[in-house]
Amino acid sequence: MDTADELRIDAPHRELLDQILDKWSLSVLNELCERPCRFNELRRAIPQVTQKSLTATLRRLERNGVVEREIVSTRPVAVRYRITPLGKTLRHPIDVLLAWASQNMPAVERAREKFETREEGEASF
Repeated sequence: MDTADELRIDAPHRELLDQILDKWSLSVLNELCERPCRFNELRRAIPQVTQKSLTATLRRLERNGVVEREIVSTRPVAVRYRITPLGKTLRHPIDVLLAWASQNMPAVERAREKFETREEGEASF
């Protein structure tokens, strides 16, 4: 990122944002903000996610230092995931983005309708 006057998203920033704001990461982070969870608890809490996608999401979040994986010495051995202090710092910016989306959704819907109407009009020629 550059100065406030010039918004430029460099490759490392883009990669990080893509990984943190992807389809399943926000749901996983939302769950882990509430409490640490085992893998199957996350699967039950986010029923639409596949095992493969959840595994990949947790690995990306762990790689970026947002989530940590803890081995619990039980029989059988269990793995629990928890949000890290770094991960907790994401709460405010994500809340700001969600507030923006809520506030601007009517304008976005109008823009979508206008676009669709224009596309339909152009397609009929």
